[in-house]
Amino acid sequence: MVTKQFTGSPDEADLRRADSMAREIFSDIANKWALLIIETLGEETLRFGEVRDAIEGISHKMLTQNLRMLERNGLVERTVHPVVPPRVEYTLTEPGRVLRVTIGGLCDWTHRFLGDIEASRRRFDT
Repeated sequence: MVTKQFTGSPDEADLRRADSMAREIFSDIANKWALLIIETLGEETLRFGEVRDAIEGISHKMLTQNLRMLERNGLVERTVHPVVPPRVEYTLTEPGRVLRVTIGGLCDWTHRFLGDIEASRRRFDT
């Protein structure tokens, strides 16, 4: 597998700079809904309602906004089938699938340390 590498200026890839493109992208994808959408799509192609049904608590508006943002960033591909009524499907692109591996690691970390985090919160809150 060949991974496309960043070819812009170093300033555009510096997360520490407020005006960097990398920081903007990081801000887009580092929200709870985007992470859950990417994890939900996985290797599947799903319709809007299927994604919404799979993510408890997400509103129609939030799902729409996040799918558009993920599409704009090239992480999700939206396919509209010319039928009546229109059928729209979403799938991860190659960059989206690669990002999903990282999200999978975050999910694994959460499961592994959930008990430790809960204990720490209890100690802190008392």
